[in-house]
Amino acid sequence: MANIFEAITKRLVEAWRSDEPGGRRSAFACRCERPVFFHNSLCLGCKAQLGYAPELLQVRSMELAEAPGTWKLDGEDLEESTTWKRCENFESPAGCNWLVRADEAEPLCRSCRLNRTIPVLDDPDNGLWWRRIENAKRRLVAQLLSLGLPVASKVSEDPEHGLMFDFLRSPEKGPRVLTGHAGGLITLNIEEANDSVREKTRHELREPYRTLLGHFRHEVGHYYWDRLVVGTPWLEKFRALFGDERQDYAAALKKNYEQGPPPNWADQYISSYASVHPWEDWAETWAHYLHVVDSLDTALRFGLKGEDVEQAVEPFTHQDLYDPDAPDAKRVILLVNSWVQLTTVLNELARSMGQHDYYPFVMSRPVLKKMHFIQMLVKETRGGTSLFE
Repeated sequence: MANIFEAITKRLVEAWRSDEPGGRRSAFACRCERPVFFHNSLCLGCKAQLGYAPELLQVRSMELAEAPGTWKLDGEDLEESTTWKRCENFESPAGCNWLVRADEAEPLCRSCRLNRTIPVLDDPDNGLWWRRIENAKRRLVAQLLSLGLPVASKVSEDPEHGLMFDFLRSPEKGPRVLTGHAGGLITLNIEEANDSVREKTRHELREPYRTLLGHFRHEVGHYYWDRLVVGTPWLEKFRALFGDERQDYAAALKKNYEQGPPPNWADQYISSYASVHPWEDWAETWAHYLHVVDSLDTALRFGLKGEDVEQAVEPFTHQDLYDPDAPDAKRVILLVNSWVQLTTVLNELARSMGQHDYYPFVMSRPVLKKMHFIQMLVKETRGGTSLFE
């Protein structure tokens, strides 16, 4: 099965520059043919039950199977199709719409089983924030699965190499919970799900972009650096491109907080924070790679075409890539130039509504080289096994 990058570039070739009429092609649809969306668990039109099957990467309508609490997906042979059950967190404040194979002993879905600590639910705010957090985390996990990256629970599946999450709230008298990653554990301060708190922090730190999904994509970048780069031939290549991560991290942070980023940071980095240290440059670029791939995938699933968003932009060329001779060079350039073309219009749409830019970044040529480096690593890490192993 082609991964999400290959699927996107195939659709770019077939649809972005085609004479076919626009409109929805492969966005999720209910049995009644009404559109449904990633977080939906019920079709508001025909009232069909919906669930997200992570093995299929699809939201599907369902009907009850013979065994209590089990379901069959519509459109499959009822005699031979897989039987599913809802994730145990469906009835919780998390409102998880993901499915689990009925023959699995595990009651939690591929996303929820990654949790080690959830918020204390006696406080109603915590329940609301947890739902927002899980909505963002499910989108992250779905994308990681679609890219063919290893996703296993450190709690119940892979204690040595797995991934897990602690969702914590700072005590009234401190200390403040810090969002971050360490050894496969991603900690998130759940107050980031409070829009007013997050926006205040974004303004104070002068960040153009701060979201729950952005946090997750950044922190999981640190996890995959540990998982896919350390101890492999990619490490020296990483150092040549991003810098030597062995430099003092604490000293680099201190310098950034005291002096700020270098004045020309935008020439080399996707964000000012990326200039702090090679680890942060990697994590910010990794997150950006996920932003671009997922957003373009969404645009294409709804039938958006290049002719719909034509703008005068200076295109990148093969020579701007990390490896201009890589087999996927043409596809990468097509993807990135399509992204720049699309975001030019999306930014203007946001401005016409008085909103912040949809895409408040400038992608320089050095950043594109780093993104191509990440794409090459992801491609060779399909299914959790590196070709270097």
